[in-house]
Order: sequence, then structure tokens, then C-alpha cells
Amino acid sequence: MMPLIYAEAGQPQIIRKIGGSPEVKKHLEDLGFVVGGEASIVSTLGKNLIVKVKESRVALSDELARKIMV
Repeated sequence: MMPLIYAEAGQPQIIRKIGGSPEVKKHLEDLGFVVGGEASIVSTLGKNLIVKVKESRVALSDELARKIMV
């Protein structure tokens, strides 16, 4: 298991765990990041990521991407 930020771009990843406070977990869940779901990195912009999740593209900060374990 590793944080999403270290995953290879373009490779679908299964979300194994979501860390952080209850507010952070709820926010990520609202964006579509749920345990057992699939996410893949589309591109990186500095330390931020563009992630494809549930047929949508979401921009994530480095800090949030580190809370999603794949």
C-alpha cells in the first residue's frame, strides 16, 4: 500500500484506505474517493494531481493525495 501521490500516472489503482480527520474523509468521499473504488492519475501540476475517479476529473492537493492509500 502506498499514497496515491506515488502511483504511476495512467495506471488504474484500487483505493485501499482513506486517512485523515472525519471531515477530510467525508470531503474525499463526496468527491468520489471510496474504499474499493478505482482512481488513476491523469497528470501532475507541480505538487498537485489531476485524478480520474468515477468518470470525473478532480484536482487534488499533495496533502489530500497523501491521505488516499492505494
